[in-house]
Amino acid sequence: MRFARLGPIGLERPVLLDADRVFDLSDETHDIDGSFFTDGGPARVRQSLETGNLPELDQADGLRVGAPIARPSAVICIGMNYAAHAAESGSEPPKMPILFLKTPNTVVGPRDQVTIPKGSRKTDWEVELGIVVGKRASYLESPTESLDYVGGFVACNDLSERQFQLTDSGGQWSKGKSAPGFSPTGPWVATPDEVQHHSLSLHSWVNGEPRQDSNTSDMIFGVDHLIWHLSQYMVLEPGDLILTGTPEGVALSGRFPYLRPGDLVEIEIAGLGRQRQRVVAFE
Repeated sequence: MRFARLGPIGLERPVLLDADRVFDLSDETHDIDGSFFTDGGPARVRQSLETGNLPELDQADGLRVGAPIARPSAVICIGMNYAAHAAESGSEPPKMPILFLKTPNTVVGPRDQVTIPKGSRKTDWEVELGIVVGKRASYLESPTESLDYVGGFVACNDLSERQFQLTDSGGQWSKGKSAPGFSPTGPWVATPDEVQHHSLSLHSWVNGEPRQDSNTSDMIFGVDHLIWHLSQYMVLEPGDLILTGTPEGVALSGRFPYLRPGDLVEIEIAGLGRQRQRVVAFE
């Protein structure tokens, strides 16, 4: 199943996307968030769909597409999780997952505009597979347990300001990752049964020109390992968002210019939809 949230900022309505039909989930859940997954929301929605008890949402095409999950308690990110991206960044592939955090207010809709931060000259794009945590995870025994804790998968753009991240960082990356709107998410979150997370193609474009072209099969640390590993150091809460790293093809490589006002950024992950963001100047 594919869940989304449609409507103005702060007034998004939870919906189910089923082929070319959009079903209103307002009578099933107040939102697509951690409690939706822990309270059996997906199973409840599936049953209502099968029995014909879900109303269709009229004029859904005219509504803004919000982030498909309500604001998570944490946005947990993995750095340099593709060997080629590590190389273009001037680093060796990591021996264990590199962790950094983004603030929850970075999570916005997949078509919301991106504002270049004040003073930025190095705003960059990063297509990434996102994991939505489905239930509380702490000290998992092994990676084989990990998928039981996945609520769904989602496409994300881990926007980054490289000057803030690498020069002004003080040794930690979050300064370059946490500008408002720096985690466009969606357009939908897909339940694990719909996603072959081991082998998903990832792409990005700027102004229609190809940038990234890779596959999740090239990740150094896979989804199973990452969830298990993170659970040894923190408690993952339902609704939290994990970004699993980006492949090569970003501006940091020196092969492409950084983003400028007027640019159009697009990312796409197979089965998880396509995003497009217009870049605007800070005012």
